[in-house]
Amino acid sequence: MKIGVAKEIKTDEYRVALTPAGARELVQGGHEVTVETGAGIGSAFADAAYEAAGARIAGVDDVWADSDLLLKVKEPIELEYGRLREGLVLFTYLHIAADEPLTRALVDSGIAAVAYETVETSKGALPLLAPMSEIAGRLAAQAGAYFLEKPLGGRGLLLGGVPGVAPGRVVIIGGGMVGYNAAVIAIGLGANVMILERSLDRMRHLEEILSGRVSLVMSSSLQIEESLRDADVVIGAVLIPGAVAPKLITREMVRGMKDGAVLADVAIDQGGCAETSRPTTHSEPVYTVEGVTHYCVANMPGAVPITSTKALTNATLPYVEAIAVHGLAEAVARDPGLARGVNVLDGKITYEAVADAHGLDYQPLEDVLPGVAV
Repeated sequence: MKIGVAKEIKTDEYRVALTPAGARELVQGGHEVTVETGAGIGSAFADAAYEAAGARIAGVDDVWADSDLLLKVKEPIELEYGRLREGLVLFTYLHIAADEPLTRALVDSGIAAVAYETVETSKGALPLLAPMSEIAGRLAAQAGAYFLEKPLGGRGLLLGGVPGVAPGRVVIIGGGMVGYNAAVIAIGLGANVMILERSLDRMRHLEEILSGRVSLVMSSSLQIEESLRDADVVIGAVLIPGAVAPKLITREMVRGMKDGAVLADVAIDQGGCAETSRPTTHSEPVYTVEGVTHYCVANMPGAVPITSTKALTNATLPYVEAIAVHGLAEAVARDPGLARGVNVLDGKITYEAVADAHGLDYQPLEDVLPGVAV
């Protein structure tokens, strides 16, 4: 199969969808790999490294036009909509439940759009979202500590405190992969950490793996409101796979927070879990609403592209190989988890949460591809 690797052009995005090591594996498997000129530079991978792995370096037009399978990191932006076409399989993070224009562009183009973030195992795990969730959670805690500093508009509080001075309070809403990793770093910084979670089973697991070093509390609207009042850093770590994030933090709750507190909304890719959240970039990462610093960078792992690119390739390569060897139709027939990643196919939305988010028609994948079990 002809596999293309596009260069990311979204603002402040430095990741690339495939490492040279990944390219070599695909080439050795008999596939043709074409990497866009300069695609790996932001992740410290020169064009020569891909060529040494057996890949071909080409311009943007060739990569998009000649590929059967196109690998990206982030969703196509408007400048790329014209390159979407029937017969192309796009494999990337899409987050289209929060992006109606892109959803419509994918539908109109006839492309097969497979989203990393909705590939799901039989046990409900999200194997391709997990590595970026780990990184984003850890970055969120770092960002919270950083933007508490007074010169950056924060309260002027050292999150970990010092002997004789109490540490800051971190409230994490959601105890999944993001929330757990945010807690690990916040604990390491010496903060007082609380996780709000809805699943008792998950809380029991967190109690065990975090050795009782956090407070675990059942999440509710009232509990969120009360917890936010005392928080110095709030981390939104809420996820409904493939769907718009629920708005659990109201403007009124934000108004009740301390002046100079920090809200890091990791759910911003899916629309954010706070009413006051809007996407920001690494160049301009924060803004202030109701006296609270909002950190809502939509591609947080892009800040550490060397780590992120390697972690992403580690996770995605087996799925890329499956599509390359078998073609998309047979690959999803063989793997129901990969089938859950198909969001758009043949002009139809095949992921229900996306259709619901935009009030558009939904068609189950098994109706579009008979014989597929999702």
